[in-house]
Amino acid sequence: MIRNTTIDDSEAIAEIYNFYVLNSTVTFEVEPVTGGEIAKRIQASLDSHLPWLVAEVNGKIIGYCYSTPWKARKAYQHSVEVSIYLDAQCQAQGVGTQLYTALFTHLKTRNLHAVMAGIALPNAASIALHEKFSMKKVAHFQQVGRKFDDWIDVAYWQVIL
Repeated sequence: MIRNTTIDDSEAIAEIYNFYVLNSTVTFEVEPVTGGEIAKRIQASLDSHLPWLVAEVNGKIIGYCYSTPWKARKAYQHSVEVSIYLDAQCQAQGVGTQLYTALFTHLKTRNLHAVMAGIALPNAASIALHEKFSMKKVAHFQQVGRKFDDWIDVAYWQVIL
């Protein structure tokens, strides 16, 4: 089941996210994030009238995705950035596709125009998911992050709705 996120989902979302914080380079955060911090992030998206969704099976959250404003200045108001994270045990099962299908449906009902996604490289699974939604690579920044003593590239994918 895909549904809108509530603040009550914060701890479960933090648990999913912190796996990536501690074990991967797909996020550049290096310290675990609290449920309270996740609650603030959820609220910020909701305050911006942007969707934040969770995938749930038998009452357990197994993934989430969200959109945030692309930039703060007014002229960017029709552009958003999207992101997605899945429980490590639920990858390659179609959950990401279901979440993004719902997210993009929400985004198309709003007065939005451009959608961007930043992907730390390498990440073939994330690239494949984003390209499934007609996103095209539009930028590649070399060695912009450093985590686990490695320099990491970040590329951006974009689609016009």
